[in-house]
Amino acid sequence: MKTLIEIKKGLEGQIGKRLKLTANGGRRKTVIRSGVLSEIYPSVFVVELDQEENAFERVSYSYADVLTEAVEINFDEEKSAAVIE
Repeated sequence: MKTLIEIKKGLEGQIGKRLKLTANGGRRKTVIRSGVLSEIYPSVFVVELDQEENAFERVSYSYADVLTEAVEINFDEEKSAAVIE
């Protein structure tokens, strides 16, 4: 299991890259969004969302959301690797 610091450091090298977010929307609802990792802050990260799919431009999540698996992040480059495994 990763720590919050490891999650943050891992995301720092991915700024500007496309990703797909799978988030727990509550009440057994899953929300899937696409966008670009745009900013990293001490306790949250910001994703610029694709405008054709979403009503709002940006969304932010905490590193704890990733740690507790409330949010799952998949970068586009990892897609081919995930399919191969």
